[in-house]
Amino acid sequence: MGDFQTHEHDVLVIGAGGAGLRAAIEAAGDCSVGLVCKSLLGKAHTVMAEGGVAAAMANVDERDGWETHFADTMRGGQYLNNPMMAELHAKEAPARVHELEEWGALFDRTRDGRILQRNFGGHAYPRLAHVGDRTGLEMIRTLQDHGIHQGLEVYMECTVIELLKDGDRVVGAFGYDRERGRFRLFKAKSIVLATGGVGRAFKVTSNSWEYTGDGHSLAYHAGADLLDMEFIQFHPTGMVWPPSVRGILVTEGVRGEGGILTNSEGKRFMFDDIPELYKDSTADTPEEGWRYVTGDKEARRPPELLTRDHVARCILKEVSEGRGSPHGGAFLDIAWIKEKFANSEEHIKKKLPSMYHQFKQLANLDITKEPMEVGPTTHYVMGGVRVDAETQMSTVSGLFAAGEVAAGLHGANRLGGNSLSDLLVFGKRAGEYAAKFAQENGGGKIDDAEVDALAKAALEPLERDGDGENPYEIQRELQEMMQDKVGIIREDGLMKEAIDDIAKLAERATQATAHGNREYNPGWHTALDLKCLLTVSEASARAALERRESRGAQTRNDFPDKDPDDWGQHNLLLRKGADGAMEVDKVPVVPQTEQQKKIIEDNQ
Repeated sequence: MGDFQTHEHDVLVIGAGGAGLRAAIEAAGDCSVGLVCKSLLGKAHTVMAEGGVAAAMANVDERDGWETHFADTMRGGQYLNNPMMAELHAKEAPARVHELEEWGALFDRTRDGRILQRNFGGHAYPRLAHVGDRTGLEMIRTLQDHGIHQGLEVYMECTVIELLKDGDRVVGAFGYDRERGRFRLFKAKSIVLATGGVGRAFKVTSNSWEYTGDGHSLAYHAGADLLDMEFIQFHPTGMVWPPSVRGILVTEGVRGEGGILTNSEGKRFMFDDIPELYKDSTADTPEEGWRYVTGDKEARRPPELLTRDHVARCILKEVSEGRGSPHGGAFLDIAWIKEKFANSEEHIKKKLPSMYHQFKQLANLDITKEPMEVGPTTHYVMGGVRVDAETQMSTVSGLFAAGEVAAGLHGANRLGGNSLSDLLVFGKRAGEYAAKFAQENGGGKIDDAEVDALAKAALEPLERDGDGENPYEIQRELQEMMQDKVGIIREDGLMKEAIDDIAKLAERATQATAHGNREYNPGWHTALDLKCLLTVSEASARAALERRESRGAQTRNDFPDKDPDDWGQHNLLLRKGADGAMEVDKVPVVPQTEQQKKIIEDNQ
């Protein structure tokens, strides 16, 4: 075997966002833990999560409880969620938030000193614990500060390109140092994937550069099942102008604080289309909606706080019918609250400081005085690695997953704020059970010849010495194609074209080339990322084609209705077949217990 830097740990955590850090902290109590991050520690995409952590602490509305949170999550996911994951999440989220507070997290406060909670789309009550609109940053700061004192070994700016197995069990990982291009071999008794999402497979996205579907691809090629990959969430409010900021997230917290959506005619169009599931819990008038966001417990939520999939479709409808904003979106207006507050400008700056500075600096727009232009942006993948609800172990022995890379909690659509509590609840569980697995199982054997072959294959783009395909061009073509053919609105013909296009791009990717040497070479990094991007793109396209209905984040022109009797009772699995081809399998949803059914019925 080549002379590679070799590191050995009981538990290896790949990804250092909220889920990865929380898993590493939990595992570090009794195990040697290695933490691999693609960028610098503290720079994970979690810092971009702005609105808050969903946890039914009932600090603002005493009617809230885990049962209501569970029912809201199931309804938001159109009942394709794993109900046990949804129950564990709702029950354990408050303890995870209080734990963060004990470790030093600073939250906004109620007048009597408790953690303040705000309204968010799809949540029945004010549920999101927050720090202005910078909650993800505070979470990462706290977890990082606590984690570095737990004896973790951190490998920054390192990308893993393959998981290594001994028989049916993972026993290591192979990757490279992004700065100098040196290969690294990691030996581990168990591995936790916490690599986030897939947004960089699309042209318009709120996701950071790291989100190339690494964990999804690593798990798939190691033999793990993927689940629900058709469900890609397009957040309804991303920046649309100027072009240099297109896709950057505009937090749902703007609407939680009273922001309204209007079209070019000045009409609040969200009142025109309220789904049957939410009719009884949605305000009839703007006045009732305003009372809700200011704390009236008898009022119902404004339609701007309906689920993200629905709000995104409503904005697209306004644009397609000629009532959009000048640059192809809708108007999001928080400045209008000057009609209600004498000191509205200071109130907005206090509640939404990041949004104020973001628009001022990037768009030369003052959100305290004028409306923002917003439109849908690729934001989150509900699909991911199929895991056990309690342990977070995948279908491959010793391989665990948590956070956005794992599937099951969110079903067909994620509620805002559930992502951060997901990271904490299931990050802890993944770390706990990965450590237990490591303690109960010895180290496995790594095949030296396999490692040498991986190193040789990884260097091929450099060996072509510029004579081949441009990896940036392949990535650009993939992103544009996915945006156009597997985007918010889907149909049979376009998705079949997409699958054919992906196959052609995959063939070209085998000839990707990078100029220069291995050190400081982003072209080489992009060439290696293509395998992950193409894998998750194919999985999403194949699953979306197979699901012949519209549900949650899946909207099909050719199947515009839900099919409750068939597709409403099934999830889609994807796995690598014996011949290397991707297989799609239709499986029954995880059944609800009688108690869970009653909780949902009681919280309609």
